[in-house]
Amino acid sequence: MRLLMGLLAAVVIIALIAAVIRARRRTAGRAAPPAPPRDPFAAEDSAAGDPRTLKAGDMVEYLGERLFVRGSLRLTEGGYTWSEHFLDAMDGTEGGRRWLSVEEDPTLEVVLWTEHRGTDLTPSRATLVVEGVTYHRTEHGTASYRSEGTTGLGETGRVEYADFDGPGGRSLAFERFVGAQGRGTWEASLGERVPDGTLTIYPGSGV
Repeated sequence: MRLLMGLLAAVVIIALIAAVIRARRRTAGRAAPPAPPRDPFAAEDSAAGDPRTLKAGDMVEYLGERLFVRGSLRLTEGGYTWSEHFLDAMDGTEGGRRWLSVEEDPTLEVVLWTEHRGTDLTPSRATLVVEGVTYHRTEHGTASYRSEGTTGLGETGRVEYADFDGPGGRSLAFERFVGAQGRGTWEASLGERVPDGTLTIYPGSGV
């Protein structure tokens, strides 16, 4: 009887070992699911930070200059969205105040804008020459915006815009804000494309 019980126990142990081996073989034979495709130039992988996450209270550094994000406009037209951020060098000068636009069309485009003053320039023609540079109109429309932080605008509103492209990553943009009194005057800005990896973002203390 004891011999029979011992044989049965040995059979059970052998069966268990065989089951474990088969399970391990099945697991080893299953290939791990392939990783989803990724954009090798994705902004979130940059050590300098993701411009799409910019908000009031952050600080950016570009070509050795540090600028504070004082406020942001979140713009929407149809299903398309983009952001414009009010930057201030906090040096007390008008020249230290600029805007930074961030949009995906479809790749990420970051442009630093400086107000262009002293002329009655309007987007009245498809081609404009400013300071010896020729710009061609690429877009014209009206968008809704939501204001965050300090922008000099109300919480919500609408803005008409006209965008022009020039050579070497240069841009010319016009904006006029729509209010109860109608459309305001055109404001012109000259822009330069910010190359990838040249803008460093320092999140504000609220993060």
